[in-house]
Amino acid sequence: MRIISGKHKGRRITAPKKLPVRPTTDMAKESLFNILNNHFYFHEISVLDLFAGTGNISYEFASRGTETITAVDGDYGCVSFIKKTATAFELDITAIKSDVYKFLERTRLQSDVIFADPPYAFTKEQFVRITEIIFERELLLQDGFLIIEHAKETKLEDVANFNFSKNYGSSAFSFFKLPEIENSNEEE
Repeated sequence: MRIISGKHKGRRITAPKKLPVRPTTDMAKESLFNILNNHFYFHEISVLDLFAGTGNISYEFASRGTETITAVDGDYGCVSFIKKTATAFELDITAIKSDVYKFLERTRLQSDVIFADPPYAFTKEQFVRITEIIFERELLLQDGFLIIEHAKETKLEDVANFNFSKNYGSSAFSFFKLPEIENSNEEE
């Protein structure tokens, strides 16, 4: 895998083979960041990377200038690799070893972008539970995105707060947003 853009553009990252991961492909990652580039100034946002795996998505945000990044994964090897890589690249990424659901139930951390890349084999109920906890606990900031990566066969269009979906090869990204706040200060 490689970093697509930013101060570490083109830098390759080789994760140990023994990690239980399926990194987002470079093509899908580039497409995702083209969408996000139209919505955010990366240096102004905070990011929560769930099921972070190798840290692939966190490194991309950090390379583009995001300074507040929290990566959460339940695997000790993944968290250790993220910490080691972040230190080597001088990236400010906080890596936390935790079951993602337990982390979401406990945290008060609010973010502009919450990216979740759980195992593709998850049931629809497991995907839905991620969205429910995030929206019930108000972890997504207004105008932010919750993005879930999943197999394109998994359909999440009927899930509350769904906004849109994009397919890339065998993968899909589903985007969720808070409802727009009505402006009560309309001019008379």
